[in-house]
Amino acid sequence: MTTAPVLAQAAVLNILVADDNPADRLILCRLVERLGHRVQAAEDGAEAVRLFVSHGADIVLMDALMPVMDGYAAARDIRRQAGEDLVPIIFLTSLTETDALVECLQAGGDDFLSKPYNPVILQAKIEAFRRMREMHQTLQSQRDLIASQNRQLLSDQQLAKVIFDRVAHAGSLDAPQLRHLQSAFAVFNGDILLAARRPSGGMHVLLGDFTGHGLSAAIGAMPLAEVFYAMSARGFALNDILRELNSKLGRILPVGIFCCAVLIEIDPYKGLVEVWNGGLPEVLMIDRDGCLLHRIPSTHLPLGVQSDERFDASPLVLSMRPGQRLLCWTDGVIESRNELGEMFGEERVLELVDSYQGPPEQLFDRLLEAIEAFHGSPEDDLSLLELCMWSGSQPDRGAVSVAAVDLAQDWRQEIVLRAPAIRENNPVPELMERLMAVQGLRAHAGTLFILLGELYSNALEHGLLQLDSSWKRDADGFARYYSERNRRLRALSEGWIRVELDHRPRVDGGRLIIRVSDSGPGFRIGQLTLKDGYAGRGLGLVQALTETLGFNDSGNQVTVEFVWPLRHTVWQVDTTAD
Repeated sequence: MTTAPVLAQAAVLNILVADDNPADRLILCRLVERLGHRVQAAEDGAEAVRLFVSHGADIVLMDALMPVMDGYAAARDIRRQAGEDLVPIIFLTSLTETDALVECLQAGGDDFLSKPYNPVILQAKIEAFRRMREMHQTLQSQRDLIASQNRQLLSDQQLAKVIFDRVAHAGSLDAPQLRHLQSAFAVFNGDILLAARRPSGGMHVLLGDFTGHGLSAAIGAMPLAEVFYAMSARGFALNDILRELNSKLGRILPVGIFCCAVLIEIDPYKGLVEVWNGGLPEVLMIDRDGCLLHRIPSTHLPLGVQSDERFDASPLVLSMRPGQRLLCWTDGVIESRNELGEMFGEERVLELVDSYQGPPEQLFDRLLEAIEAFHGSPEDDLSLLELCMWSGSQPDRGAVSVAAVDLAQDWRQEIVLRAPAIRENNPVPELMERLMAVQGLRAHAGTLFILLGELYSNALEHGLLQLDSSWKRDADGFARYYSERNRRLRALSEGWIRVELDHRPRVDGGRLIIRVSDSGPGFRIGQLTLKDGYAGRGLGLVQALTETLGFNDSGNQVTVEFVWPLRHTVWQVDTTAD
């Protein structure tokens, strides 16, 4: 009997032969050995299963009809024992009936070898299944490696998300005036929601949606949060923060990655809200009775798209009373799809708001319920935000406790800004840093920020820009007022504003003089008393927070005195002469 030559490079296989006929079993074992493979022999199916459990096998040559346990049952047992491993089973049979051959396949067989055995066909089948087994093992190994790497990646992402959340959500998202929902399509959320208290007691809120979702979308959120929180804490205005955010994202993000965003500055003392919408759906302002007051569409390009020179950081300014609400969301809300492939759409949101008859504080829940009922699972990151205006109380001017009065804090500082600096910079945050160097003034940060902000705004808007405060008597005048403010500020080519700070410690605390003057023509002092609407409210607040408020004769210089007291004072001054 001749056989094909043994391939020296072929892998040696462990082949299990199960046949109850001694002659057939012996012939088949010799053929397999001459092909260069190891052989295990079994007289029946039960022994074949025992040998497989104890020694394993790469290929099984199984007779179909055997005593004790036939080949069908043995094949099923071997399949269960093999689990995910590929162990080809070739049935040895002289059967020709279709039903018998089908039963072999149903029992787990992969092929047939007819008796009497043809050595060439036997070798071809063994080689074919060897290649199939090696390919299966390679795929298993690659699958296990991918699974291991995926587990490591998920673990790394979970750890990174903990750090990310601690940085990005380190602000005031738990404020009672704010409600929100964020549903991430992936481990990381391409949507970002930030909220920070301002030194004056107001709040900044940012709702953003980076292109895409997951880690690639969320990667820009870290620098965004860093700038937002740092500048909000220092008291920068909304347009200053916007310019810095756009500049930083433009520098670090690759082409095609940007952030659609809504930024909100809310001032409960003045009853004002500033909204900048760059690429997100409309922001809705809801009245205290649930009626729709304003729809604020996107009028700007997203952050990180335009150059610094072309970027427009001008927000829309509206009056807003306590109990009124802002409702905004990312594209994931209106692009949610139901089982029929229909999008939720902006029309459904507006219809729900228009038809809503319940308490306004429950509108957020109604909208959320409608979104959840509409779709089974989101296809994108989804964020929903509600911000309610609250009543602004006067900052606390009570005494503070410090160990001693530091006479080294007797100082005076003056800063003069000319037109180019006025167009580009807000000096209030830098001045606040100087004031916060005085230990006793730190507890009055909110009050001082209001004073500096109001006095500087008064010099800029009414001194240099010559804006008419009476325009703000009603809500319709706000758009005209701030639009004209932005236009005149961009065109400002001359003029100056001087800010003087004079701090003198006292035995029982300290005394701070703030004097702000400008190069404008001034105005009659009687023009400041406006009783209607929102005009004149800023200086009224300044007067309530200070001991004295005075103007020069021309009306282009205002001086206030702020006195802060100590309690439990310890006077520590060395009066010994040298």
